[in-house]
Amino acid sequence: MVRPNNPAEPSVRLLRVGEQVRHILSEILARGDVHDETLAKHMVSVTEVRMSPDLRHATVFVKPLLGKDEDVVIKALRTNTAYLQREVATRVKMKYAAKLKFLPDESFDEGSHIDSLLRSPRVSQDLEEGESSED
Repeated sequence: MVRPNNPAEPSVRLLRVGEQVRHILSEILARGDVHDETLAKHMVSVTEVRMSPDLRHATVFVKPLLGKDEDVVIKALRTNTAYLQREVATRVKMKYAAKLKFLPDESFDEGSHIDSLLRSPRVSQDLEEGESSED
Protein backbone atom coordinates (compact mmCIF):
# COMPACT_ATOMS: atom_id res chain seq x y z
CA MET A 1 0.00 0.00 0.00
CA VAL A 2 1.41 3.38 -1.01
CA ARG A 3 0.97 6.25 1.40
CA PRO A 4 0.17 9.65 -0.06
CA ASN A 5 2.94 12.17 0.52
CA ASN A 6 2.25 14.49 3.41
CA PRO A 7 3.39 17.98 2.33
CA ALA A 8 4.40 18.76 5.93
CA GLU A 9 6.94 15.92 5.96
CA PRO A 10 10.11 16.21 3.88
CA SER A 11 10.71 13.40 1.42
CA VAL A 12 13.48 10.87 1.88
CA ARG A 13 15.36 12.55 -0.96
CA LEU A 14 15.19 15.97 0.74
CA LEU A 15 16.45 14.47 3.99
CA ARG A 16 19.25 12.56 2.22
CA VAL A 17 20.46 15.61 0.27
CA GLY A 18 20.22 17.81 3.37
CA GLU A 19 22.32 15.34 5.33
CA GLN A 20 24.85 15.16 2.51
CA VAL A 21 25.15 18.97 2.44
CA ARG A 22 25.49 18.99 6.25
CA HIS A 23 28.38 16.51 6.10
CA ILE A 24 30.14 18.49 3.38
CA LEU A 25 29.84 21.80 5.23
CA SER A 26 30.95 20.17 8.50
CA GLU A 27 34.01 18.75 6.79
CA ILE A 28 34.91 22.07 5.14
CA LEU A 29 34.60 23.95 8.44
CA ALA A 30 36.42 21.28 10.47
CA ARG A 31 39.38 21.24 8.08
CA GLY A 32 39.62 25.02 8.02
CA ASP A 33 39.24 25.22 4.24
CA VAL A 34 37.52 28.60 4.54
CA HIS A 35 40.20 31.26 4.76
CA ASP A 36 38.47 33.42 7.34
CA GLU A 37 40.05 34.54 10.59
CA THR A 38 36.78 34.33 12.55
CA LEU A 39 35.95 30.82 11.35
CA ALA A 40 39.53 29.70 12.00
CA LYS A 41 39.17 30.71 15.67
CA HIS A 42 35.81 28.97 16.26
CA MET A 43 34.66 25.38 16.09
CA VAL A 44 31.28 25.42 14.35
CA SER A 45 28.74 22.61 14.39
CA VAL A 46 26.39 22.27 11.45
CA THR A 47 23.42 20.82 13.29
CA GLU A 48 20.88 20.56 10.48
CA VAL A 49 20.31 21.41 6.82
CA ARG A 50 16.76 21.75 5.51
CA MET A 51 16.37 21.62 1.76
CA SER A 52 13.55 23.31 -0.13
CA PRO A 53 11.31 20.93 -2.13
CA ASP A 54 12.99 21.96 -5.40
CA LEU A 55 16.48 21.48 -3.83
CA ARG A 56 17.51 25.01 -4.85
CA HIS A 57 17.66 26.44 -1.32
CA ALA A 58 19.28 25.06 1.81
CA THR A 59 18.73 26.49 5.26
CA VAL A 60 21.80 25.66 7.32
CA PHE A 61 21.50 25.69 11.11
CA VAL A 62 24.81 26.20 12.90
CA LYS A 63 26.01 26.51 16.47
CA PRO A 64 29.50 27.66 17.51
CA LEU A 65 31.12 25.55 20.20
CA LEU A 66 29.84 26.66 23.61
CA GLY A 67 27.54 29.12 21.83
CA LYS A 68 30.23 31.81 21.97
CA ASP A 69 30.25 34.70 19.47
CA GLU A 70 27.27 33.31 17.59
CA ASP A 71 26.50 36.56 15.76
CA VAL A 72 30.12 36.98 14.65
CA VAL A 73 30.29 33.39 13.37
CA ILE A 74 26.99 33.71 11.47
CA LYS A 75 28.24 36.93 9.87
CA ALA A 76 31.50 35.21 8.83
CA LEU A 77 29.58 32.30 7.31
CA ARG A 78 27.32 34.68 5.40
CA THR A 79 30.38 36.57 4.16
CA ASN A 80 31.83 33.29 2.82
CA THR A 81 28.57 31.94 1.41
CA ALA A 82 29.71 32.11 -2.23
CA TYR A 83 32.78 29.96 -1.51
CA LEU A 84 30.76 27.46 0.53
CA GLN A 85 28.08 27.23 -2.18
CA ARG A 86 30.74 26.51 -4.82
CA GLU A 87 32.30 23.80 -2.66
CA VAL A 88 28.94 22.16 -1.96
CA ALA A 89 27.99 22.36 -5.65
CA THR A 90 31.18 20.58 -6.75
CA ARG A 91 30.79 17.80 -4.17
CA VAL A 92 27.04 17.17 -4.47
CA LYS A 93 25.99 15.90 -7.86
CA MET A 94 22.80 17.85 -8.51
CA LYS A 95 21.35 19.74 -11.43
CA TYR A 96 21.42 23.07 -9.57
CA ALA A 97 23.68 24.46 -6.88
CA ALA A 98 21.66 25.14 -3.73
CA LYS A 99 21.66 28.66 -2.31
CA LEU A 100 22.83 28.49 1.31
CA LYS A 101 21.20 30.48 4.09
CA PHE A 102 22.89 30.36 7.50
CA LEU A 103 20.83 30.64 10.69
CA PRO A 104 21.72 30.09 14.35
CA ASP A 105 20.36 26.84 15.78
CA GLU A 106 18.01 27.79 18.60
CA SER A 107 16.99 24.22 19.49
CA PHE A 108 19.64 23.93 22.24
CA ASP A 109 18.46 27.17 23.82
CA GLU A 110 14.83 26.06 23.61
CA GLY A 111 15.71 22.72 25.21
CA SER A 112 17.55 24.45 28.05
CA HIS A 113 14.61 26.80 28.57
CA ILE A 114 12.13 23.90 28.74
CA ASP A 115 14.41 22.04 31.14
CA SER A 116 14.67 25.07 33.43
CA LEU A 117 10.87 25.46 33.35
CA LEU A 118 10.39 21.82 34.33
CA ARG A 119 12.83 22.23 37.22
CA SER A 120 11.22 25.43 38.50
CA PRO A 121 9.59 25.14 41.94
CA ARG A 122 6.08 25.90 40.66
CA VAL A 123 6.14 23.17 38.01
CA SER A 124 7.87 20.58 40.20
CA GLN A 125 5.23 21.25 42.89
CA ASP A 126 2.48 20.50 40.33
CA LEU A 127 4.27 17.36 39.25
CA GLU A 128 4.59 16.11 42.83
CA GLU A 129 0.89 16.73 43.48
CA GLY A 130 -0.01 14.81 40.31
CA GLU A 131 2.11 11.83 41.36
CA SER A 132 0.58 11.60 44.84
CA SER A 133 -3.00 11.73 43.53
CA GLU A 134 -2.34 8.77 41.20
CA ASP A 135 -1.50 6.43 44.13
